[in-house]
Amino acid sequence: MRKIPNFVLLRAFEAAARLQSFTLAAHELHLTPSAISHQVRELEAVFGRPLFVRSHRRVDTTAEGRRLYESLSRILDSLEACCTEVNLAPSGQVLSVYCAPSFAAKWLSPRLATFMQANPGITIRLSSGAEPLDLTQAREVDLAITYGHALQRPGVEVTPLGKERIVPLCAPSLKDRKKNWRQQIAELTLIESQLNQFTWRDWFQLNGMDMPQRPRQSFDRGALSISAAVDGLGVALETTRFAERELARGELVEAGSTVFKHMDREMHFLSQRSNERQVDKVRRFKTWLISAVKG
Repeated sequence: MRKIPNFVLLRAFEAAARLQSFTLAAHELHLTPSAISHQVRELEAVFGRPLFVRSHRRVDTTAEGRRLYESLSRILDSLEACCTEVNLAPSGQVLSVYCAPSFAAKWLSPRLATFMQANPGITIRLSSGAEPLDLTQAREVDLAITYGHALQRPGVEVTPLGKERIVPLCAPSLKDRKKNWRQQIAELTLIESQLNQFTWRDWFQLNGMDMPQRPRQSFDRGALSISAAVDGLGVALETTRFAERELARGELVEAGSTVFKHMDREMHFLSQRSNERQVDKVRRFKTWLISAVKG
């Protein structure tokens, strides 16, 4: 009999290690963060050693946890590919897309239905991760959408996915009509995402203002920062690409849209292997994606 820990525990560990967050792992697996924490602690008890270094902002794997995650990730990728092959009809095509978590949750997933309707013969296998992916090594992945930068490798083509408009966003209930936006932005709680490659300091400097010296709310993903802003916790500095739904529904407003300067930056990049540019499923998805980001 194989000596393998309960798969439920391994699944919770893998999601938490990949997303570096118990909260995001819980969301992905439709559990509570406390349930993820409990399952991870149970797995740590099985091994008799810690697998994570915990902080109030994020979780990082220990050396042993990293080794387990890397091995487990490869095994799950192989298992997933095997199951997909069994489920698909002989004529079906599977397109494996690796994507930055917030881009996947806030922008790509809501639009995938349009691609699938136009391409019923292609099945999307979507995975997410915060780190850039090396497509020369990860042969099981067809396309990668990464945040901040893409790994430059011989035989890999990288396409920027356009400039993004980065602005302060807050719930409309926070707007005080008795004060102008410059007064308010200096008083409101600032929300930041730890992984963003732009900062509030950049924004205040751009707008010729002093950076307020007070505690800020901090999250490890842009999607979480936007959710916090919707809940009225403060004002988030984020790309409007991630907040399209919230802005359209009136859950968020751009703070001082006519007062402040905004930042425009290329933040997401599409990578593909050069020798696969004419592969039908790859070509179709890239054409659709480029068109979609242009709006």
